Amino acid sequence: MALLNFKKRAAVENGPVNPTVEAFLKGYSIEVMPRTAEKVEDFKALLPQGTRVYIAHIEGAPIEDMVKTAKRLADDGYPVMPHFPARIIKDAATLENWISMYKGEAGVEQALLLAGGVEKPHGDFESSMQLLESGLFDKAGFKRLHVAGHPEGNKDIDPDGSTKNVDDALRWKQKFSETTDAEMALATQFAFDAKPIIAWADGLKEAGIDLPIHIGIAGPAKLQTLIKFAIACGVGPSLKVLQKRAMDVSKLLLPYEPTDVLTELANHKAANPDFNITNVHFFPLGGIKTNATWAINNGGASAKPANS
Repeated sequence: MALLNFKKRAAVENGPVNPTVEAFLKGYSIEVMPRTAEKVEDFKALLPQGTRVYIAHIEGAPIEDMVKTAKRLADDGYPVMPHFPARIIKDAATLENWISMYKGEAGVEQALLLAGGVEKPHGDFESSMQLLESGLFDKAGFKRLHVAGHPEGNKDIDPDGSTKNVDDALRWKQKFSETTDAEMALATQFAFDAKPIIAWADGLKEAGIDLPIHIGIAGPAKLQTLIKFAIACGVGPSLKVLQKRAMDVSKLLLPYEPTDVLTELANHKAANPDFNITNVHFFPLGGIKTNATWAINNGGASAKPANS
C-alpha cells in the first residue's frame, strides 16, 4: 500500500518547452524489463520512432522472456539493447547462445555489458571486461556495445569508498574501444545532482577517457520510491538532493521530476558543446508511461510518439 497518495496528471500537458532541454533530450533512451513491458499496450503511443530501448536482465529472468520482449520491440521498429550481466552467465557457450538467440530471433546488434548485481558469479564470468575479451560480440557482428559508468563510484566494486577499481576498468574499456569495430559508450547509473555528474564527466575527459556518456536519469516517481531505489543501487552524494526534498513539506507530497537536474546539464552542454555527455538514458522508476509522458511534455517535436 502506498504511504502517500498523489493526484494523477493529464496524459499530456501542452505548453512551451525549454529549447535547451529539448535539444539535450533528443535521442534519449529508456529501460524496460519483460514484466514491465507486458503492461505497455502500445510502445508506439509512448516512444519516439528510433528510441533505443534497453532490456534489463534481472537474475532469474528466463532468456526466452528477454528475447520475446526484444522481438516485440524490434518488430515495432525500436533498436533494442539487452543487458548481458556477466555474473549470471554460466560460460562462453551460454553467452554465445544468448547472442545467437537475440540476433537470430530479434535482429539485435547492440548490447549493454555489465557485471550484474549478483554477489557470487554463477559461472565463469564476473566482469564486463571478460565478456568483451570473449570476442563473441565482435564475432557476431554487433555494431554497438555499451558498458557501465558510475558518476558517484560503486561500493560493490570499490568497497573502500575510492574509485580506483572503477577508474582502472574504465581505462581498460577505453583501450578496448580502440580495438573493436563496435561503437562504444558509457551508460551510467542514475544520479540526482548535476554538479557531481559534470565533475565526473570532465574528470574522465582529462584522464583521456573519451567514450561518449549516456547519462542515467531517474524518471518521474514518488519520492519514497526513488529513495528506496537510490539506496538499493548505491547512489551516493546526490541522494542528499532527495533527502533535502523529503524535508520540504511543500514538496513532500509532489512526485519527483528530473526537470532541475536535466536543465542544469542541458545548460552546461549548451555552454560547452564538447561536453562528453551526449545522450540521456531514463530509468522509468515511476513507470514507463509516466516517464514517456514527461519526455513528451519536455522534449518537443523529437519526443513525439511514433504513431502521433
